[in-house]
Amino acid sequence: MEFKDYNSFSLDWDDHFTEDVIRLMDAIEATPPTPPSSSRKKRKSAVHHQDNLKTSRQLPHSILSPPPSFPSSFARCQSNTRLRYPPLRFGGHILYSFTEDEVENAAMELLKIVEIKKKEMGQVALGFDIEWKPSFQKGILPGKAAVMQICCDSQYCYVMHIFHSGIPQTLQVLLEDSEIIKVGVAIDGDAIKVFSDYKVSVNALEDLSDLANQKFGSNCRHWSLAALTEEFICKELPKPKKIRLGNWELYPLSNAQLQYAATDAFASWQIYQVLKSLPDAVKDPADKRSETISSQ
Repeated sequence: MEFKDYNSFSLDWDDHFTEDVIRLMDAIEATPPTPPSSSRKKRKSAVHHQDNLKTSRQLPHSILSPPPSFPSSFARCQSNTRLRYPPLRFGGHILYSFTEDEVENAAMELLKIVEIKKKEMGQVALGFDIEWKPSFQKGILPGKAAVMQICCDSQYCYVMHIFHSGIPQTLQVLLEDSEIIKVGVAIDGDAIKVFSDYKVSVNALEDLSDLANQKFGSNCRHWSLAALTEEFICKELPKPKKIRLGNWELYPLSNAQLQYAATDAFASWQIYQVLKSLPDAVKDPADKRSETISSQ
């Protein structure tokens, strides 16, 4: 069984957006998101494709290497707020799987990597995200979750085309494992959609927006992934509408789609590494008093 390299494909599915569709995209983007009904926390991920890359290959030595250093100083990014940050781009391997067997083998490989990392570090967090085909017509619902991206480090991101493969057994085991943290922004909404579309639970969720507020003593700010990327990594997260609101069901995914998916999951993973290294904010005594009064 081999992962296939689709870098040679040049798809132009996103070249057919009309001006009306672009305006609809802008309207969708301007619409405030509906708060999820679940209180679970949220997370993201991804995969790379190579010629003759077999799932039975030896696990890379890089998974045991020390984690990369990050700009953990909050002031570092704040001091450059007037500058335009360079774009964030995942530079590792993007493992793309499409058939049920390919996704099953990719999940088995990812699970092996997770187990090795757990022995080395105790706790493992995966950047997690999903994509689906939006609807621009009234009365027509968006498509089911089409792509699932999972990023385990700076070297490998897995992009699984679950619209075609479904969620095979090993991937389900990984998603339901309560000891493997999945991180992202508004990740509880993604988990709800996965369960709605595939009847598979995604457990152990960590919402990066909540975590950022925990670190800086704020309970009301709703961070986007792009905002977190600028604040904590000092990079700009590209979000082109033609890709973000494109057709994620189409096979094969374009190079631009694969890069977009992997970068989103990688951003979540990297932001989590920065945030978890920071101490929690010290609560103002006045806030504690107000909480005590309101609870009486």
